[in-house]
Amino acid sequence: MILDSIKNAELYYSLNPRLKAAFDFLATCNTKTIAPGKHQIVGDEVFVNVMEIDLKPRYDALLEVHDKYIDIQVIVGGATKEEFGWMERKDCKKAKGEFDTERDVQFYTDEPQTFYTLCEGQFTILMPEDAHAPMLGNGKVKKMIFKVLK
Repeated sequence: MILDSIKNAELYYSLNPRLKAAFDFLATCNTKTIAPGKHQIVGDEVFVNVMEIDLKPRYDALLEVHDKYIDIQVIVGGATKEEFGWMERKDCKKAKGEFDTERDVQFYTDEPQTFYTLCEGQFTILMPEDAHAPMLGNGKVKKMIFKVLK
């Protein structure tokens, strides 16, 4: 899990060559007017899901993991912060259903090891090794979830 300021994005390009395409898109799109939904950036290698969602309390947290994609999550409107639960994927024990290969997601009901706060102007990168419970807090948030093929 990485949490940093958007101005430092280039420090992470060496982790995966596709990260730059996601951050370039973020830098050039109008985040205030971009419509909710899926937007292709580099085919299925890099795309973004734009969502406007109600945040939920910690007790509703479900951890999720992905096999094929790295997540980059960014707040672009509404609430100015969002909380995330986190733990190492290897420590997750309580699967909720089977892995959904089509959606590239598996959910777990384990209690997160820790919580952290993402603020406007920051991003979080979540690798396949990171079990994460997003969308926690109060209010409604507009966010961009970039999916980057690992």
